[in-house]
Amino acid sequence: MTMLRTLTITLLLPLAAMAHAEPVVSETLQKIARTSTINLGHRESSVPFSYYDARKQVVGYSHDLMVAVVESVRKELRLPAITIRLIPVTSQNRIPLVQNGTIDLECGSTTHNRERDRQAGFSVSIFQTSSRLLTRANSGIHELSDLRGQPVLVTAGTTSERQLLLYQQTHGQRFNIVTATDHGEAFAQLQSRRAVAFLMDDAVLYGLQAKSEKPSDWAVVGQPMSNEVYACMFRKGDSGFKAVVDRSLVGLMQSGEALKIYRKWFQSPIPPKGINLNWPPPAHLLELFRNPSDAPLN
Repeated sequence: MTMLRTLTITLLLPLAAMAHAEPVVSETLQKIARTSTINLGHRESSVPFSYYDARKQVVGYSHDLMVAVVESVRKELRLPAITIRLIPVTSQNRIPLVQNGTIDLECGSTTHNRERDRQAGFSVSIFQTSSRLLTRANSGIHELSDLRGQPVLVTAGTTSERQLLLYQQTHGQRFNIVTATDHGEAFAQLQSRRAVAFLMDDAVLYGLQAKSEKPSDWAVVGQPMSNEVYACMFRKGDSGFKAVVDRSLVGLMQSGEALKIYRKWFQSPIPPKGINLNWPPPAHLLELFRNPSDAPLN
């Protein structure tokens, strides 16, 4: 059974304002207005996007953006307070949980591509990344071609898993593919030498490396595979809810607040060990902030 973690945002509007709320034209917003509750999906080990800190609190770049969106939803509905239910998700169950209504909004490390666009709704992009390999610094692995017949890890249900399968087909090179349920489990298996490399989005890999006991033991290697964008996800076809989510995210980007949040998680010490990723904002991310777009890259 999925466990829920609940917190309540403090009262910020007088109750009198409720009487002047405008009609809601979104199924998701109607539900939130009726229950004063929003269900948020989060990852458990997608450092530094959405993960647990040492106190088992959800933190991260994407999570901060999502909490800001929730405040915009509260203001849009003129609610005096809103209860947040935090529901952990995996790469495999996040889309079904959005589709069946368990989750209203998920902001983690979810790639927005054309295939997923047919299954769920997506916000403007919040990050751009590409898949690479995490391996031991002394492994001798530099590219996918160095992995002939050796075990390589992927997180089940991710675009990296699909990319590896496609690479096998197009290059005629077979891999011993090992799957994990989440990124934390994958890295644990990599550390226990069940595989020699882990294929995943480079930003996630740098986060796992920084979180490790000895970051210098690990290296992110290989030519980047196809570029991808992350976005927040919600039920498909709810244009009213999408409008509120996008308006909030665009406001954060154009006001400079999103860049501040980025620097907090990529250029400052982060929990649980106070390690700094020292990753300045890439040019393509700054371009996303200047010109927000909800278009998938592939």
